[in-house]
Amino acid sequence: MTSDRAYDVIVFGATGFTGRLVAEYLATKGKDASARGAEERPIRWAIAGRNAGRLAEVKAAMEAIDPACSSLGVIEAASDDAASLERMARQARVVITTVGPYTALGEPLVEACIRAGTDYADLTGEPGFVDRLIERHHEAARARGVRIVNCCGFDSIPHDLGVLFTVTKLPAGEPIVVEGIVRAHASFSGGTWQSLLEIMAHTGLRKGAARGEDAHGARRVRGLKTRIRYEKGLRAWLCPMPSIDPLVVLRSARELDAYGPDFQYSHNVQVKSGLQLVMGIAGFGAVTALAKVGPTRELLRKVRSPGEGPSAEERARSWFQVTFQGKSASRKVVTRVSGGDPGYSETAKMVAESALCMAFDRERLPARAGVITPVVAMGERLIERLQAAGIRFELLEG
Repeated sequence: MTSDRAYDVIVFGATGFTGRLVAEYLATKGKDASARGAEERPIRWAIAGRNAGRLAEVKAAMEAIDPACSSLGVIEAASDDAASLERMARQARVVITTVGPYTALGEPLVEACIRAGTDYADLTGEPGFVDRLIERHHEAARARGVRIVNCCGFDSIPHDLGVLFTVTKLPAGEPIVVEGIVRAHASFSGGTWQSLLEIMAHTGLRKGAARGEDAHGARRVRGLKTRIRYEKGLRAWLCPMPSIDPLVVLRSARELDAYGPDFQYSHNVQVKSGLQLVMGIAGFGAVTALAKVGPTRELLRKVRSPGEGPSAEERARSWFQVTFQGKSASRKVVTRVSGGDPGYSETAKMVAESALCMAFDRERLPARAGVITPVVAMGERLIERLQAAGIRFELLEG
């Protein structure tokens, strides 16, 4: 990828709820020399979207954070205008997109980035979208040397990088089993709600990828079939978590020999009481059923509209913890990844640092391209960036 682009990073969807948080993070981070790696100059970045008036409002807000943002680039582009997407992509080292649902709106930008030779990061949690990109665009992206990196927010950075962090604490060359346990307190935005409905209505987790056995050369990578159970040590219930996260972890494990000759992973959510568990399962099942029917899906869309989201006060009260119990033939470890508001404040940080990592740390990144996971694209260098940004990666036992 050429280094003579006008911008290091472009935030597409900067007028949306999450996109604006990403812009605010970059506006604050622009003053931090560590963000730029070895390059001693200001971060060159721009905001992009379809509404010029709203983009002007966002730029004014960024100038209030840092007067240097008076030079912030503003680009008009739309998901249904392929020419505008390619013009945008050709100006950047990396494009961040927060525009979803990705299944409906995301593919044209991926195509534009591949044609332009521009790296790409998104926040999707939609398995069907990722599957489609792998099937249609992986080989073209790899041939062009482009990193198309999905799932760069809470889906699935803490889980993907947390498992890598855990694996590095275990002896090399031994079979490894890791169990991830998620706890969080958070709200969600309208955009997240719309994407969730898209997943429930049209896609689903690939059971073979999530739990089946996959021989990869001489190695095996497997998802563990787990059940709802009560853990006395935690004084809580564990329930298999139906998300894209275990699929991302297993994709990383298939690509990297560091995960050992036989790798197994399970992914669970921790619930304090049996009543909460029953209510959660019932609510999830009901929403899934209603989302598959056109008229009721449209009613559900009105629950929270795109652009709406939790207040700063609500986000300040939010948090997440993902604990990993890892074991090999000769050692056991417990690790944890934790931080603040998972869905928005920390997600904005995660995707922004992913983009800065690809823009400024290329000499320290794995020589891999295509439609790939955060771990395969950026590995331990992204862990270092996130630790410096305040997300905790800890070895608790072992």
